[in-house]
Amino acid sequence: MKYKIDKSLIIPIIFFIVISLISIYSSQLLDKSINNLVYKQIMWYFIGFVLIIGIMLIKNKNIYKYIWILYIFGNILLILLFIFGKEINNAKCWFDIPGIGTFQPSEFMKIILIIILGNQIDKFNNEHPIPSLKEELIFLIKMGIIVLIPSILTFLEPDTGVVLIYLLITIIMLFIGGIRYRWFIILFTIITITILSIIIIYKINQDLFINIFGSSFFLRIDRLLDWQNQSGYQLSNGIISIGTASFLGHGLNNTPLYFPEAQTDFIFAVYSSNFGLFGSILLLSLILYFDIKLINIAIKSSNNISKYVIAGIVGMLIYQQFQNIGMTYGLVPITGITLPFISYGGSSLLSYMIMLGIIFNISNDNQKEIN
Repeated sequence: MKYKIDKSLIIPIIFFIVISLISIYSSQLLDKSINNLVYKQIMWYFIGFVLIIGIMLIKNKNIYKYIWILYIFGNILLILLFIFGKEINNAKCWFDIPGIGTFQPSEFMKIILIIILGNQIDKFNNEHPIPSLKEELIFLIKMGIIVLIPSILTFLEPDTGVVLIYLLITIIMLFIGGIRYRWFIILFTIITITILSIIIIYKINQDLFINIFGSSFFLRIDRLLDWQNQSGYQLSNGIISIGTASFLGHGLNNTPLYFPEAQTDFIFAVYSSNFGLFGSILLLSLILYFDIKLINIAIKSSNNISKYVIAGIVGMLIYQQFQNIGMTYGLVPITGITLPFISYGGSSLLSYMIMLGIIFNISNDNQKEIN
């Protein structure tokens, strides 16, 4: 079969690349301590396209076949972070590769979990067309263990944001997979009670909270709850930069105020400040178009695993898009979640490109069925 890259997907990706490089260059002007990020981002995009071609040659079925090996390898890397990881902002989430940069294993674990969950859900549905409550419970416990292992390792790095993505992927894929709704009601009840209990202890007695959960977890909760006050140097300056941009923005490479992590967490603030409301609407439209195209590919696929995999990918992308843009405006807590395909970052960008390769394979399979 002749492999083709879906043009309806590659067009928004090209726009994402241009927007990413322009925004990253503009962010460098805010912080003179960072440089060469544009060239590095170009390099990551180039490597990403090489990976896409490689994945299209390997084919999805072979990736699915050896996914458990990748799962074990991924967890080993998460464990090795505690020994060899590079500490940045009090977190050991990265390996430092001399001459290249940092490598974040948790970014690739997201893809691994999506594929494993897709395989397991499809296998369960085929073996149990009408499952009993006991069969579903055993299956959910199995899925919980699979997700829990990397979640604990990632949480201890610590990286709460990625753990939330793991859990979100799991919930979305199980929901699409047809698991009875009662399990979701039970899950959300447990999560709500747990969160409320943690917040109550935090509000009533912070010393007790630290004794129970530790100072590291206290600082993470404190940071998450701080967004309600709309306080913080980063958030305040980001909002001012966006709010003063008007319809067409301050102009290319002209962000009026400095804020930390402009090239990653707050890349949307940089872009909106430069190109204003018009540019923001353009980018949001491209993101919406891209997400809808992915959903259409899933709908057209006759392969259930492909449907589940794309559901996990789309769910992850939409969450990260909403979280990144939302925290820029102070609508949600600042959790360090990057904007897919736009923010600077080697590991995160390569993980998205790997997902694209998988999606291109699914799109090709759809065209083969039509022909």
